[in-house]
Amino acid sequence: MKGEPQVGLFDKLRDGLTKTRASFGRAVDGVLSAFTRIDEELFEQLEEALILADVGVESSEAVLERLRELVKQRRVEDPAQVRALLAEVISELLTAEGDEGLQLSTKPSVVLLVGVNGVGKTTTAGKLAARYGAQGKKVILGAADTFRAAAADQLEIWAKRSGADLVRHQEGSDPAAVVFDTVSAGRSRGADLILCDTAGRLHNKKNLMNELGKIFRVIEQELPACDREVLLVLDATTGQNGLAQAREFLSVAPVTGIVLTKLDGTAKGGIVISICRELGVPVRFVGVGEGVDDLQPFDAQDYAKVLF
Repeated sequence: MKGEPQVGLFDKLRDGLTKTRASFGRAVDGVLSAFTRIDEELFEQLEEALILADVGVESSEAVLERLRELVKQRRVEDPAQVRALLAEVISELLTAEGDEGLQLSTKPSVVLLVGVNGVGKTTTAGKLAARYGAQGKKVILGAADTFRAAAADQLEIWAKRSGADLVRHQEGSDPAAVVFDTVSAGRSRGADLILCDTAGRLHNKKNLMNELGKIFRVIEQELPACDREVLLVLDATTGQNGLAQAREFLSVAPVTGIVLTKLDGTAKGGIVISICRELGVPVRFVGVGEGVDDLQPFDAQDYAKVLF
């Protein structure tokens, strides 16, 4: 998200990660202050602290393996110096090579939001509409979650709040038909960005695949040359369960990025590390509060700094 104003973003992230920072930072500092030299027991206790912060076993092992390398390469002997190295390793693991952020250069571009019910998909769609609307982009919202009546009503409120146009059908309508009409409206009205909120039913993989497949075919047929982003919305408070949900969606949808909501409501914000490393999909945005501007672009270095 290059070129966006950065004033206050670090403070918002810091405040939003208060619970995670308190538990994680306290645990790490507790380990480091208990040792006068760097040995294997120190690494083992650091690994335990990472796992308790929901970093996950595999990712915690990867962090510690890289940490051992840096300690050896730089001949670090003081446990107090390990703190900065740990922040460096985490930032390194979270930074995807060659990742240039969301690709939304065509007019229109399309963003699809996917994920199970209750993770904050509709709110995320509304906040993104407000965000890009504030940048001067003409945004059109598609209420393609037609199986939950409140979703379209909620999106209508966000549309009015952000000045975006809204396309909605009756409850129970075909989601792909809503996407078709949204794309048509976006094209005819000269929209810069088409944002579609999809249904969040993870009832079974086959139906989910069919439903999303129809939506993708509509976009391919109507806007074959447009930039497309598929953002998977996950609830940070679900921790490793969110990771399992992500794997399900990755098996049926071409997910290009993650939106991690409710990060301010959990002490286990280490899940960000698991998501980036184990899924190989970048985190694009994090939700650190309920305000319209509390959906923030994810910055790996800032995240690592905030943790400590």
